[in-house]
Amino acid sequence: MLLESKRNGDALTLRLTGAWRIDNVAAIEAALRDVESPDKGRVTIDCSGIETIDLSGAWLLQKRIEKTQAAGANVEMVGKVPEHFEFIRDVIANAPEGGELEAPARGSFHDAIVWLGRIAVQQAKQARQAMIFLGRMAVTGMRALRSLQHIRTPSIARHVYETGIQAIPIVSLIAFLISIIVAYLGAQQLQQFGAEIYTVDLVAISVLREMGVLLTAIIVAGRSGSAFAAEIGVMRLNDEIDALQSMGVDYFETLVMPRIVGLVIALPLLTIVADAMGLAGGALLSSLLLDISLGQFIPRVQDALAPTTFWAGFIKAPVFAVLIAMVGCYRGLQVRDSSKELGRLTTVAVVQAIFLVIFADAIFAVVFVEIDF
Repeated sequence: MLLESKRNGDALTLRLTGAWRIDNVAAIEAALRDVESPDKGRVTIDCSGIETIDLSGAWLLQKRIEKTQAAGANVEMVGKVPEHFEFIRDVIANAPEGGELEAPARGSFHDAIVWLGRIAVQQAKQARQAMIFLGRMAVTGMRALRSLQHIRTPSIARHVYETGIQAIPIVSLIAFLISIIVAYLGAQQLQQFGAEIYTVDLVAISVLREMGVLLTAIIVAGRSGSAFAAEIGVMRLNDEIDALQSMGVDYFETLVMPRIVGLVIALPLLTIVADAMGLAGGALLSSLLLDISLGQFIPRVQDALAPTTFWAGFIKAPVFAVLIAMVGCYRGLQVRDSSKELGRLTTVAVVQAIFLVIFADAIFAVVFVEIDF
């Protein structure tokens, strides 16, 4: 029973009972249909007996009230009136004339300007946040250089182990296989001209100057850059960073700088490992495919390399490490509200880190050519 009616002359009293919810819509409609509203007089609606009500039930009752009022009756609600009716009346009062919302024009010049403006504002905000991050990182680094007590040695050692030592197997395998591929493809082409011996030069120069450090940086960006963003992002979601701030701990000094310093130490060492494994792969393929023994391979490598060949690749490693660690930490600190945002920003960190590594490598290549390094 959802509705009890009692008539007294021109006055009609309706007492609402039970659950006026969406799962009882059919019963509510039937109860409202059975009530004969007077064309004039007074209708009193008693809401004190309602157990539960949602917007569906309130909307059906409001439509019936409007119909009754349109017929000339005076409607009054007594008891504890649910807040749903106030909300529905506000919506009706603020609705545009005609009851339909005007659809915005699509593909207009105005929309294009709005889109460009929105993108410009977003990029300006991101640029400002990035500059704040860089400035704070520089201040924290200078403070650490002035006082050794600000250097978190245990944390740095942990990150060197996680980003460097634990990455040795995958870096070694990738460098070994890539050098074999480069040597194999180079040997196929050079054999046509009887210049198989230059396969050694190709492998040595490409691995030491470009492939070793670049592949290592890309692997570390996907492995450690994502880990930095995810770790700091989870701490942000769990309010651990806010807890550090409330205790007076500088989270840049605790979380950001140890990761940057640890990766700056680990990536050059991984580059040396990748260079060694790359040369080993080239030596193996040269021995199996070209009958160039190790005794011939090593002197040929020494003759092919210039004094700057190794250093041209090695000095890129700290720069790549700073870029990867900065992007991972920066995106991790941007995480807010949900785990979906954590996954999105972790992906963004990996993509941006790889892009910056390749972009920086291109700049290094141009600069080295200009200065004949």
